[in-house]
Amino acid sequence: MTPTDTPLHRRSARALAAGIRAREFSAEEVMRAHLARIEEHNPAIAAIVTMVPESEALAMAREADAAVARGDEVGMLHGLPTAVKDLLDVEGLPTRHGSRLHADAAPARADAMVVGRMRRAGALVIGKTNTPEAGLGTLTFSAIADTCRNPYDLSRHAGGSSGGAAAAVAAGMLPFADGSDSGGSLRYPAAFCNVVGLRPTPGRVASGRLDNGWTAHGVLGPMARTSDDVAYALAAMAGPDPMAPLSIAEDPAVFASLTPRHPGSVRIGWSRDAGGVPISAEVAAVHAGTREALVAAGYDVVDLDLELTDTEAAWEIVEMYNFFASYRGEAAAHPELMRPDLLRNVRQGERITATELADALRTRTEVFRRTERLFVDVDVIVAPATPVAAPPAEVEWVERVGDAVYDRYFRWQMLANRFTVTAHPVVVTPAGFDGHLPVGMQVMGRHRGEAELLAVTAGIEGILGFTGRTPGE
Repeated sequence: MTPTDTPLHRRSARALAAGIRAREFSAEEVMRAHLARIEEHNPAIAAIVTMVPESEALAMAREADAAVARGDEVGMLHGLPTAVKDLLDVEGLPTRHGSRLHADAAPARADAMVVGRMRRAGALVIGKTNTPEAGLGTLTFSAIADTCRNPYDLSRHAGGSSGGAAAAVAAGMLPFADGSDSGGSLRYPAAFCNVVGLRPTPGRVASGRLDNGWTAHGVLGPMARTSDDVAYALAAMAGPDPMAPLSIAEDPAVFASLTPRHPGSVRIGWSRDAGGVPISAEVAAVHAGTREALVAAGYDVVDLDLELTDTEAAWEIVEMYNFFASYRGEAAAHPELMRPDLLRNVRQGERITATELADALRTRTEVFRRTERLFVDVDVIVAPATPVAAPPAEVEWVERVGDAVYDRYFRWQMLANRFTVTAHPVVVTPAGFDGHLPVGMQVMGRHRGEAELLAVTAGIEGILGFTGRTPGE
């Protein structure tokens, strides 16, 4: 299939934006193509939970076309439809947080910081994507919305907490989307849905969070079908903001163009299990085959022992503290409306001692420095993205991997949680398939090294070819 034969809903974000600017096709045509995909597939997948009226979406697209016709200077994302994870405010739409606490929320009066940045780049925000209550966990289900299902198998989860974003991008409902990540919320759904997600360096995408603007724990980032499109979206989403104290004062234009790194120029540090996390035999087999393919292509791949066991307790303490900081008011006022796991997190966070928090923050600092030293010898570090392929849509978390049994929702997330504590950027990109189910891999890069990292993962995608596989194939 030639590029001009590719349906609009399957073209890259970069190609769509270029085509709109060149008037090869209109923003209205692009909008209609994606609205048709949403109408056809969203009822079964439940990726998008709130939509602007169709007339409003088409009006936005027509105005985008008028701007091009006038010769106006337009942004990188001009005319591209997207939807925002339902933890962030979008002016005119309610923010429900996947929670009964906010089920009747009034429309937001202003955009969240990153939403405003995407709009200024020309993106057309048409709705909100599905997320579990308070972004809790790596599976997307809640009391106020249908479970978000996997476009590759509707009997399976799409992942979470940015599950709606991943499913919508995989199904061709959106060319790109945003997400957030403190314990795999961009990475698990990307892996399950055969798309690419970036957990950037903290501060790369400015956050307007209210409770703790200084934390390196939870970050915002883009999701798309390739590393090239993730880089393109990052160029629009990234950049400093005076109201975000950790935001990185570097020009994000470096991400606007991406040259894939060739195999002979890349040394990969390979970890089978991120330092001892249980992995299913099926995922291990896919990763072993992926390693063979990369070595055959000319990559220099070396085994790497990661010392990350101390990250698990540190991650849990910081995560629970953050839930307490964010939801203590709701827990005091309406505990009966909260998911039991969320309430348990808040109560645990309330009991954290100063000594425990100080030790966790010290560990986080030590782990960052220990990890950064590894990049003296390797360009990237690869590990599995998830311990299993997408689980059945009925489960609330994966309770067993091999002989390991998990009693809480976040125990099976440790592949992601361990990398969170390092504070290094991580791309999840397709590694292969277990039958018809996608399997992803985490590729970690140097601190603030997203441009180099995405160039490496773009090269890997060109070798492996899995990003071109779509649901139904």
